[in-house]
Amino acid sequence: MSTPDAASVRAGWRGVLIYCLLAYGLAWLVCLPLWLGGGLTNPLFGIVGIAMMFCPAIASVIVVRFIERQPLVGGLDLKPRASALRTLVFLALAIATIWLVVLLGLVVSAIWGGFQFDLVGMSAFRQLLEQQMEAAGQPTPDMPIRVLWLLQFVNVAVASVLNFIPAAGEEIGWRGYLFPRLRELVGPTGAVLLSGVIWGLWHAPLILLGYNYPANPGLGVLAMCVPCIGLGALLAWLSQRGGSVWPAALGHGAYNAAVGGFLVLFADADYTFDSFTDSVMGWASWPIWLIIVVVLLATRQLSRASRPASQAPQPASPIVP
Repeated sequence: MSTPDAASVRAGWRGVLIYCLLAYGLAWLVCLPLWLGGGLTNPLFGIVGIAMMFCPAIASVIVVRFIERQPLVGGLDLKPRASALRTLVFLALAIATIWLVVLLGLVVSAIWGGFQFDLVGMSAFRQLLEQQMEAAGQPTPDMPIRVLWLLQFVNVAVASVLNFIPAAGEEIGWRGYLFPRLRELVGPTGAVLLSGVIWGLWHAPLILLGYNYPANPGLGVLAMCVPCIGLGALLAWLSQRGGSVWPAALGHGAYNAAVGGFLVLFADADYTFDSFTDSVMGWASWPIWLIIVVVLLATRQLSRASRPASQAPQPASPIVP
């Protein structure tokens, strides 16, 4: 791989800076109605949250098309480069890997004395099921509770797939655009750390309103950066090895589905969730993210270019092969 000249490096940083300004600016603009009134209780919260997830994709399209002047498909890693079989394998691996990490987060939290499992009584799941049946005015199903519990994994899988679309709105920007550019500019280690921090801080418009870390929104913005560094590295690996941005998008969707879904499936009903300490969101799981990042970097899994030479930006563009 040739070394970029000074002009290409400056152009590369210019594209990254414009992308970040657009991604952040659009996110704050979309969330403005929540800040003007109601916060997370605003009726528009659900719509705003989904709309915010598309801001990175919009920013990346603008930069690639009008700043870098690159084709969108190649410039954002949208076209699968791997065989159909390999793509399917990594789509499945995306769900399996993310689910495993989320479950490990609960286990580590429990070891630290935070999260409380109830695999025998399934009390949190029972409580939620009773509440839902009561709200719907229906009796509790006659099906054995253990069967109903197992079926919830199907619901989490379906939610993972449904989350794929809004998650793609983020991943096209973070893993399709930002990570490959930063890797060319500062190398794999710098790209993992810098893109993770940028991604974590990008969540500020919602976190400062009490989302994710309601006990302390200010510290929550900083705390969000740690899982974003680790998860970002894992999603970058899925994208690179899977041959496109789509495994990362499905992995992101699976993460969003499993973080909440697994709490219901595994928690004790009397347990009070603390996002600062418990699950993959809390500090108890930081060793998991550290191990993931170290292993991926030490084995050079993130060192290769994410797109073939034929799709890489040409020497006259901001990023060079």
